[in-house]
Parts: sequence; structure tokens; C-alpha cells
Amino acid sequence: MSELIEIATLQLKFLQSKETTGGSIDLFEMTLQPNARMPIPHYHESWDETIYGLSGVSTWRVDGQDIDLSPGETVFIKRGIVHGFTNRSDGPSTCLCMLSPGVLGPQYFREIAALMAAGAPDPARMKETMLRHGLVPVAG
Repeated sequence: MSELIEIATLQLKFLQSKETTGGSIDLFEMTLQPNARMPIPHYHESWDETIYGLSGVSTWRVDGQDIDLSPGETVFIKRGIVHGFTNRSDGPSTCLCMLSPGVLGPQYFREIAALMAAGAPDPARMKETMLRHGLVPVAG
């Protein structure tokens, strides 16, 4: 399995999903272009997330603390912890993301990509999509 999903300045390459692992994990490589970010801080109700830096440097805001993620380093985000990310560097940054258990899958990202491709996304539709897939947006 290898599916590529592009969302504005983010690129996700799904390697495994809840469908291929029987719900054990979701695993994808994420590339953030310079100034790419998760625009809405959020938390997950039903899964933990482990991020492993592959190239470049991304910054993860986890529970109010900024953590720079370089190649070979990890960040663990326990379910219920508010987080987001950005690439403040001049070059792309790539990381490997593992969600455990695998309950999200690529469908959420496909839907967000479609909303973004339609122009300026409607905040209410973005929030509804996030909530439907188990991501809880938090005011920044």
C-alpha cells in the first residue's frame, strides 16, 4: 500500500492504514514545505501519535511546548494532548507518523484535501470533518 495525498503545502504518503493492519496502526510519511503548518491545534480522542524525524527540522507544539524535531529524533503525543506542527525552516521537512491504534486511515486526509482544493475552506466544514474523524479542534 502506498497512497499519496497532497494538502496545500503538505504531502502524505500512506504506507499502512487501519484497513491493511486490522486496526493496529496507521503509518504515513509526511513532508512539510517551508511555512507549512497544521492550522488548527487539536487532540485525538482515540489514538496516540509517534513522530520520527527523517529530514529537515519541523516544530511540534505539544501541550504548549515547542519541540524541534530533527532527523533521528522522536516526539510522542499521547491521546488527549493538544498539539500542532509547522515547518519554520527554509527547506522541506519529512517525518514518519505512526498512529496507534490505527483508527484514522487516509479518508480524513482525502476529505481535508478536497476541502482545501475547493478554495478557502469553510471553518464549520473543517471542524465537522475533524470531529467526525476523531480530531478535536481547540482554539489557538
